[in-house]
Amino acid sequence: MNIEIIAGSPRKESVSHRVAVYLQKYLSAKTSHTVTIIDVRDWNLPLLQHVFTSVEHTPDAFKPLAERMFAADAFILVTPEYNGSYSPALQNLLDHFPKQHHKAFGIVTASPGAMGGMRATQQLLLLVPALFGVASPYMLVTPFVDKKFDAEANLLDTGFQKNIDVFVNEFLWLAETLHPELETVYN
Repeated sequence: MNIEIIAGSPRKESVSHRVAVYLQKYLSAKTSHTVTIIDVRDWNLPLLQHVFTSVEHTPDAFKPLAERMFAADAFILVTPEYNGSYSPALQNLLDHFPKQHHKAFGIVTASPGAMGGMRATQQLLLLVPALFGVASPYMLVTPFVDKKFDAEANLLDTGFQKNIDVFVNEFLWLAETLHPELETVYN
């Protein structure tokens, strides 16, 4: 299965990006799935003018991104909270690829604050069905992210591992249920 983790913060020193990197390493070590990160900072997408409906109908500069978006079997969205919602950069990227039929979406939020981006999860729960995706009800809300993960994306708070395990197991269950032909091989 191809899983794309979308790191949704455009900030240079993003602390939510630490969670995306940790999940990529964790899933790659524990499963046989191909797990990569699409970082919104790597793509200078303009404000939406045209929806990219296929790789062929995507401008050349964004064809590598389109290939990854269309080839993904499932997504994990990782975002900080911006004014009670997810990042506008994440919204802009997803607006360019709006139809993700029958694909599982894991929702991950992170914040240095005590709420961990909880309000952003509620907004993402509205967005995912609009993309024709299926949201996992088990979300990973990460308060005090700067105390849970260091700058190299190492987990500092080992007590948080259980939250990660529940999120990952439930996300994989959903993704594999939607695509039973893409069975997990656990290491």
